[in-house]
Amino acid sequence: MILTPGAATLAQLEQLWRTDAPARLDDAARPGIAASAKVVADAAAGSEAIYGVNTGFGKLASIKIAPEDTATLQRNLILSHCCGVGEPLPRATTRLMMALKLLSLGRGASGVQVQTVDLLEAMLEKGVTPVVPCQGSVGASGDLAPLAHMTAVLLGAGQAEFGGDVHHGAEALAKAGLEPVVLGPKEGLALINGTQFSTALALVGLFEGWRNAQTSIVTASLTTDAIMGSTAPTRAEIHTLRGHRGQIEVAAGIRDLMEGSEIRESHRIGDTRVQDPYCIRCQPQVAGAAIDLLRYAATTLEIEANAVTDNPLVLGPGQIVSGGNFHAEPVAFAADQIALALSEIGAIAQRRVALMVDPAMNHDLPPFLTPAPGLNSGYMIAEVTTAALMSENKHLANPCSTDSTPTSANQEDHVSMAAHGARRLGLMNRNLSVILGVEALCAAQGVDFRAPLKTSHRLARVVGKIREHVAPLENDRYLAPDLEKGAALVRTGALLAAAGLEEAL
Repeated sequence: MILTPGAATLAQLEQLWRTDAPARLDDAARPGIAASAKVVADAAAGSEAIYGVNTGFGKLASIKIAPEDTATLQRNLILSHCCGVGEPLPRATTRLMMALKLLSLGRGASGVQVQTVDLLEAMLEKGVTPVVPCQGSVGASGDLAPLAHMTAVLLGAGQAEFGGDVHHGAEALAKAGLEPVVLGPKEGLALINGTQFSTALALVGLFEGWRNAQTSIVTASLTTDAIMGSTAPTRAEIHTLRGHRGQIEVAAGIRDLMEGSEIRESHRIGDTRVQDPYCIRCQPQVAGAAIDLLRYAATTLEIEANAVTDNPLVLGPGQIVSGGNFHAEPVAFAADQIALALSEIGAIAQRRVALMVDPAMNHDLPPFLTPAPGLNSGYMIAEVTTAALMSENKHLANPCSTDSTPTSANQEDHVSMAAHGARRLGLMNRNLSVILGVEALCAAQGVDFRAPLKTSHRLARVVGKIREHVAPLENDRYLAPDLEKGAALVRTGALLAAAGLEEAL
């Protein structure tokens, strides 16, 4: 994949993340990279103190470093900042982070050597993936600790995965036929200042969240048919009068998916119910608002993916200027927005699950969707599991961007907390995929009970896909594997594909 600095798209980045594709910068970026490296080299040879080039870092910025010590300064910076803890970042997410770092360096404002960029590209191509602990960044002076673990491998230090095994950094490079680099002035700072760790995690949260959001349209439609809900609230005129894009799209999606359902036609006239509960009637308003929020976050993250976020920046010959682009506040806000959307999609989906298993509300379906209630508990505790996950996601959706704590002897006195704000999205998406998976299983069971009436052609394909993996629940059985299979159908996009829904952001 050829990445153009400043113009990479979310579709490219998602493809890179999902497919393990190699990536490199457009060759047109190299002259700018080389030019900025020369500006830094000239500054390093001079007598003027320039932050990150010939000074210490953070609170130690006032200490001048001798020219002969600049290489040691950069190596010490990386090794001392390798303070990450916790589980390693998933391999695909680390590779996305590396690609984002390439995009940032490729803008020609960071002062790194072309050889350093070449090595990052070669690591992506040959499959040398640094082991990056997922905790330790506050998302302010860049994602320092995680990016230091990435950079350590370029120096022949740290740890990296290659060929399915974890090796010392130097060994991993050697096995791939690569050699480490010696960092020049400012290069270490250019590599660890930046928001690429937080942004990669937020992007993964976005990609998974978008698939979950789109799948919720499918499961909501299937649930509506299972409980014999009304499609009147999805009429286009209602949503056009309000005007929100996401709401209009969700209503249209439900209408289209349910078109031709015999179940729907069977109760269009003479139904004694006046209105459905909000979890059915207000699906376009809730899921649509969440989709709009995801799109807004996507705009922020696409800009950030193409941004230069290290410090100081090379603005031209003789111009190396300190700023604050490493502060990840935009990413923190985007992560919080994604978290809110995920929580609400799960909240309303869980209420649909609760509706289906409740004999007082599910319009003549058997209690807990079992043909022999009492002897069997059916989906009783599966619904409880969705309630537990919904509640967990509510807690996780509390904002991270409003938290801050001073670090680095009060030099970095306001931080974004973007890193863990983005990292929590992985757990939230996993929880949401289970909620939607359980909804899909319950809705398929409910539709089965409506026989001989049939659901729509498109929803029948969805039920067919579910039945390829999970049999109808006739008698109680060990249900945990079924729940995992349902969640997998959500996570892999199989339900979306069966329904024929487009997934692109």
